[in-house]
Formats: sequence, structure tokens, C-alpha cells
Amino acid sequence: MAKVKSVYICSQCGYESPKWYGKCPSCGEWNTMNEEVKDYSKPEVSTHRTASYAPPVGIRDISTADEIRYHTGSSELDRVLGGGIVKGSIVLLGGDPGIGKSTILLQICEHLGHKLRILYVSGEESKRQLKLRADRLGVGSENLFILTLTDVELVCETIRQDKPDIVMIDSIQTMSLPELSSSPGSVTQVRESTNYFMRTAKSLDIPMIVVGHVNKEGSIAGPKVLEHIVDAVLHFEGDKQMSYRILRAVKNRYGSTNEIGVFEMTDRGLTEVENPSLMLISGRPKNVSGTCIACAMEGTRPILAEIQALATATGFGNPRRMCTGFDYNRMNLIIAVLEKRAGYYFSNTDAYINVVGGLRLDETAVDLAVAVALVSSLKDIPISDDAIAFGEIGLAGEIRSVTHAQQRVSEAVRLGFKRIIVPAHNRKDIIADDSVEIIPVHNIRQAFEALSD
Repeated sequence: MAKVKSVYICSQCGYESPKWYGKCPSCGEWNTMNEEVKDYSKPEVSTHRTASYAPPVGIRDISTADEIRYHTGSSELDRVLGGGIVKGSIVLLGGDPGIGKSTILLQICEHLGHKLRILYVSGEESKRQLKLRADRLGVGSENLFILTLTDVELVCETIRQDKPDIVMIDSIQTMSLPELSSSPGSVTQVRESTNYFMRTAKSLDIPMIVVGHVNKEGSIAGPKVLEHIVDAVLHFEGDKQMSYRILRAVKNRYGSTNEIGVFEMTDRGLTEVENPSLMLISGRPKNVSGTCIACAMEGTRPILAEIQALATATGFGNPRRMCTGFDYNRMNLIIAVLEKRAGYYFSNTDAYINVVGGLRLDETAVDLAVAVALVSSLKDIPISDDAIAFGEIGLAGEIRSVTHAQQRVSEAVRLGFKRIIVPAHNRKDIIADDSVEIIPVHNIRQAFEALSD
């Protein structure tokens, strides 16, 4: 008789415990212990199993000449993947509900279907629903085949029999292995199902794209080990109420994790935004205090973004601080430096920071633009419309040098900016036309005085 009992498994690290904890004893995360039903029956041990010797191979004897990448037809997606989908890889695509995960998969099927045979496995939608969505997106490739199953073993057996060129699983939380007693979407089912798909993909050298749901914290649902199993983890960012979407690589064994792809959601699906800088700064107000243009590097791509700041008198004992698209702790640090080193006092004002367009900026090179926008709102002095600033702020109030200064300046000049505030140490590395004024600064006060002229 099967010995079945309840255990509690941490969704972050997979730690098992016979009782529930509010805080995981292993990884220290809160509220991650989920109840699972586990079978403790001893499996039958085979006495006929023999192990065979697998000799190691020298690294110089391994050839990469036959590495194949499938181009998806979307240059933005190919950029994030590092040049395309690698043969035999497994990619995890996550994002909020309604953000466009299933949409982009169906859209790339139209391009891939010209030369490749595609199997689209859906555990959430019926065949008729998929057909209606494909018609709306203009997808009708004769090499696209639909399978609506949730049994992992049956899906993998179909893959072995049909041998498609690419497989898409939508989504991993709906898939289950029948020998596991836990329900679909549980920690055990998601981990073991992904392992099963991974072994199938590697053994048959077939690439797979797996859709993963996200939890309320925004991370991919399931155990953290799920992200270690796959070769690449892509994440859709952005508010689903807005039209713009940002695709970012969280992990990529075959490329950089610094690249991003920018898309716009339309009634015909996701379209590529080839010039995200122009999109992010379009429609900005003129002659209004509290705004400044920053330049951040996303991989090899410089992107201009509008930083908006609002400093207003507080009605509470403790001033309020709030950020959207920028690190909250970094904002507090910048305010502290402005007060101590530059003499701009925010101790009796609420301060708000917003990065327009739903972009999240984590690079320290945008510190100067944030500081200038805050001072501009505090003093109610507008920043020049043709000005841009970038630089890292140190705790002594100095403006420190940043990388890729020439690329940032070139992108600003291409979009029509004539006054560029740069760290003084970067000035010797920058070459620009005489029509562009490059202003090197050593501290925050110099930067604000130069921009507000």
C-alpha cells in the first residue's frame, strides 16, 4: 500500500519540511512553504541494471562549427536571445497575464513555419481558440501543428514520433506527470515536468520555448530551480494597460543578459519598436520644471529616457518618497547627497520619481539626470529642452565617469540634442561636431547651473 503524506516544500529553493514555517529555514524567504502530497513508497529496485563507462572528451576535440541558430523573424527577439534560438536549447518565457507571451509565440511561428516544422502544445486553450487568435494575428503557416494535451509523457512521445524542428509549450504550469500525486502547477509538478522536457529537448536536439506564469511578486511561479534547469529565461516587462512592452533576458547561456527588446502591442499583435529612444521621449512637456533626459545603456544599445521628478511641500511629519522605474534606495542616497554636498534641502518636501514609458533604469549613469530633475522641481526652474545629462554621483557630491560615453553622446546628437552634460573625466574620450556643446562638470551644482541657463 502506498505511503502518502503531506509535506511542505519551499517554492524558492525546494526545501522540504514535515511542518509549515512562515520563513523557510534554508533560504530565509517568507511565505514560500506550500503543502504538497508526496508518496514515500519504496520503488522496486531492478537487479539487472548495469552501468556503462562514458569516457570524457577533451574540450579541444569538441566542435562548434555545426551550431545552428533559428532566426525568429523578429530582430528584437533575436537580439535578446543572442542571435536566434539555439538548436537543442530550452527557453523559459515569463511575464504578467495579458502581457503578450502567447501572442509573440504565435507571431514567430509564421516566420519559422516557412522552413521549419513547429509543434505548438497548449494546455490552456482549445484548438478552436488558438485558430481564432491565429486568424486575428495573420498566422496561417501550413507547418504549424497544434496539440492540446497536458500529459507530459504523451507530449514527449508525440515529439519523439513526429520529430518537429521547434516545440512551444504554453504553459508549463498546466503540464503534469501522471505518476506524481500533486496537482498541476505545484512545485513538484513544475520541476519534474521541466526536467522531462529538458531531457527530451537535449536528446532529440530540438529547441523548446516554454511559457511560465508569474506570481504576485512578479517572479516566475514555481521553484527557483526551474530557472536553473533551462538555458535562457526571458521576461516581459511593462504595464499591460500601456501599449509598450520590454523583453529582457534574465539568464542566457548563449548570449548576453544586458540586451532588451522593445515592442508595442497593437490590434494586430506585437510590433517591433526599432527606435525606442524616440518612443520614450516623444510627447515630453516643454518649459516645465522637474524633467530631464537621461541616457542608459541596455547591452550595446544606448536608450534615452525622460526622468520626471516632483518635489512638493509635505503634509506629514515624515516626507514621502516614491519611485516608479528607478531604485528607491538609490533615490534616497541621491537626495542625501544633494542635501549634504550641494545645499538643496528636501527634508520638508515629498519627492517622487517616474521614468516615462514603463522602462526600468538600474544603471548608475542616470544618477545625474535624476538629481537634476529633483533640483529643477525643488527650485521650479525648467531644464533646457535641448539638454541631456548622464553621470554617476558619488557620496562626496562628485560626478564620476561612466562607460560608453561616446555612444551615449552619438545617440543624443542623432535625436537632436545640442547641450550634453558629461562627467569631466569622460570629456577627453568624446568626439562631437562643433554644433554640439559638450559641458564637462565636476559636481551636481555645476551640472544644474549649466542645464538651467
